[in-house]
Amino acid sequence: MIDFQGDLSVAKVRELLAGDDSRDAKAILSKLVADRNVEDMMLVLADCLLEPVQKSLGDDLMREQLRMYSES
Repeated sequence: MIDFQGDLSVAKVRELLAGDDSRDAKAILSKLVADRNVEDMMLVLADCLLEPVQKSLGDDLMREQLRMYSES
């Protein structure tokens, strides 16, 4: 559930978690409803993923992706 278009909302998360009765799903949804937005969750998630993503995406891969973008 990574949101690159900026259209993630509490309602969308509720939709994505529909049918998931796990304790984690209920806790996430409860927190988002209390916060009334997903921004804090997305910031925390981005912060947690920063190091693993940086390790996974090496310089060569980033150069290639940027080259493909510039040529499109």
